[in-house]
Amino acid sequence: MNRAYFIGHFFIGLLLVAFIAGCSGTNNRTSTGEYTDDALLSDEVKTEFFHDPAIKVFQIKVESFKGFVQLTGLVDSAQTSGRATEIAKSVRGVKYVKNSIALKKIASQETTK
Repeated sequence: MNRAYFIGHFFIGLLLVAFIAGCSGTNNRTSTGEYTDDALLSDEVKTEFFHDPAIKVFQIKVESFKGFVQLTGLVDSAQTSGRATEIAKSVRGVKYVKNSIALKKIASQETTK
């Protein structure tokens, strides 16, 4: 084997290892593939919300990170908040759901005279 051939292939191999290592995720960062999976997972949860008549899909924000889903937003009732959690947990690939949804304070419609 000629020396230039060996050195060239060595550096190509080294670049491939560096590229693969750069695409892997860590505990607090996602790889490109994991980011795509998280985006798809969030979209699947939102789609399930869309199909449920009790949930107004635009009231709830869905964020995912490595299978962990966080729900935030404002809803009208505790039942809606609970239902959102149930739906998110039912989606394949969801490992854990953190419900950070707040309830809207409904102002009294009464007027004083």
